[in-house]
Parts: sequence; structure tokens; C-alpha cells
Amino acid sequence: MKTKLYIIALFISAGQLTSCGNGGEKTVTDNTPAVNVSVRSVTQENNLPILTASGKIEAVNSANLSTRMMGYVDKIYVQVGDKVKKGQQLISISNTDLSAKLAQVNAKITEATAAFHNAEKDFNRFTALFNENSASQKELDDITAHYNMAKARLEGVQQMKNEVNAQFSYANIRAPFNATVTNKFINVGDMASPGMPLLEVESPGSFQVLAMVPESEILQIKADTEVDVVLKSLNETVQGKVVEISTSAKNTGGQYMVKVILDKIDVNIMSGMYATVRFPVAKINTAETVMIPIKVIVDKGQLTGVYTVSESNTALLRWLRLGRTIGDKVEVLSGLSSDEQYIVSWEGKLYNGAKINIH
Repeated sequence: MKTKLYIIALFISAGQLTSCGNGGEKTVTDNTPAVNVSVRSVTQENNLPILTASGKIEAVNSANLSTRMMGYVDKIYVQVGDKVKKGQQLISISNTDLSAKLAQVNAKITEATAAFHNAEKDFNRFTALFNENSASQKELDDITAHYNMAKARLEGVQQMKNEVNAQFSYANIRAPFNATVTNKFINVGDMASPGMPLLEVESPGSFQVLAMVPESEILQIKADTEVDVVLKSLNETVQGKVVEISTSAKNTGGQYMVKVILDKIDVNIMSGMYATVRFPVAKINTAETVMIPIKVIVDKGQLTGVYTVSESNTALLRWLRLGRTIGDKVEVLSGLSSDEQYIVSWEGKLYNGAKINIH
């Protein structure tokens, strides 16, 4: 009986050893199909010959209308959004004082005119008498002086009337050019003061961008250069031309203003929109600028990265530190170096460590 039990135990032990040996030799085969991907080399994006600067769009012809007199606003004839023609009256300001002053000036003109005519008659009469030796030189001199003073007084009060009429133009605010009313800063009954903005108008159709460029880059921008203007809010890129470059940054904190006129296009541009101007230049200050398409960026919470190709031909998620965005591309500050390949498109689901097939 003992012999049989010993044989059975030996058989079981051998079976267990055999089973352990076979289990150690097993290997797991990954049968997951490779993901078809397309790649691009970083070197194709290096040394991008552009500089960028942010700015704001405004109308080429725009004006803040104000008055040079103080008075209450009697009436506002337009609303924001109205189209107006050159010379059209927009605001009237109380001019009761001016009307009284004009009446006084007209009375003085009437008086001065009558005095001038009398002095003129005396002058003509005494000139004729002097020529006939019927009047002395002193009498002619006195009459001539009286005539000249009367003439000067008349010219003086006439200039006073011109001054009053000019003040009337400040009481009636008119459009300086064909425009659209874009803002209103005052209401009927408010007190208008000299220099205080009342209305803002701008000529539609022509727009410009005022971009601020740092001193380290301003010398690379040239006048008459064709540029791209990226309108992020409209997801559009339009063309423009550099027409003016400031030569002083005294009052702008070291930033130089560059004015870019936009080409006429069908895009619904509005004043106040933010824009990014892309200036083509011969050389970027940095030794290497790595730019990759925004569409290849992978977001994982607060981290951003891109899929690269590992030595074992698998997808490798590389975390990046990104910089400025230029159109449909973004600058890579760190995490991706020259001659590396990154995946730009793929078929199916791509994840870190996935087998890939480059085509």
C-alpha cells in the first residue's frame, strides 16, 4: 500500500514540474494591428522667416467729434450705426448767448457802416476842395484820418461777426466726411465742454492695423512690405501692406508702432478686432524656430504634446512647451528638436506605445 502511494505522489510531482516548465516557456503575442500614420520632419518647419506682432483694427478715416464751446446739448440727430454724409448736421448745442452776441455785432456793423459812409463823403468832398485850393492841407489830413478810422472800425466789427459765425459752427456739429456713427458719448441735456468727445464716426470699407513691435525686431521690418494679417475671431487671414513705421518709442514703453493698411476684401471686418500681423523678414533673431501645425497637438489635462516615432517604430507621446501661435501653426519652445519626426495624421485610434506603420 505504501509503495502505491509513493508512486502516485511521484507521478503528481512530476506532473506539477512538467506543468511549471511548460508555463515558463509561454510568450504573449501582441496581435494588435499597426496604425497607419503620416509623419513630418521638424527640419521642414525650422527658421520660419517671419516676425509677428499683435495689434488692433481701426478704420483708416475715423474721428472723435467735439466742440470748442460750452453749452447744453439741444438735440442729437443720429444714432449709433447711422450712415451720414459729409456736412450733415449731427448735434446742435444751445447757442442763446451766441445769438445775443450776433445781434450786438450786427448793430455795431450798422453803426460802423453809417459812420464810414459819412466819413467817406467828407473825404471825397474835402479832396475835391483841396484840389481846387479851397481847403487846407490840415483840413484834408484831419478828414483823411477820420475816414481811415471809420473804415478800420467797420472792418473790425465785420471780423467780430466772422468770429461769431465760426462759433456757430461749433454749436452745430457736422460730419467731416461720409461715415458711419460708431459711438455716442453724450445725451440730450448734457453739458458739452471744449474738447470733450461727443460722437465717433468712421469711414467704412478701409481698415488698418496698428501693431506694436519691440525694439529688438523693428529694424527687420521695411516699408511697403506685403504682410499677412490673421483675424483669429473670424478664423481668416487677409493681406495687408506696411505703410508707416514709427521712428520713436518715447511714449510707448519701448514699442514701435507699425501701421498696416488692409487690402479690400469681402471679410466682415469691424473696428476694434484684435489681429496678428506676420512680417516676412530675412532672418529670425533666434537660432532655430520650431513650428508645428496646431492640429497635431494632443491635450491631456494641463499638458500638451505631440506623437513622435520611437526607435521600436511605435507612437511615443512627447510633452512640449509651446510659445506663440502664428496662423495655423504653434511655436515649440522645448520638447522637440531638429531632425525628429512627429506624426501629423493617423487612421484609427492612436495612443502612446501603439504600433505604427508609416506611409
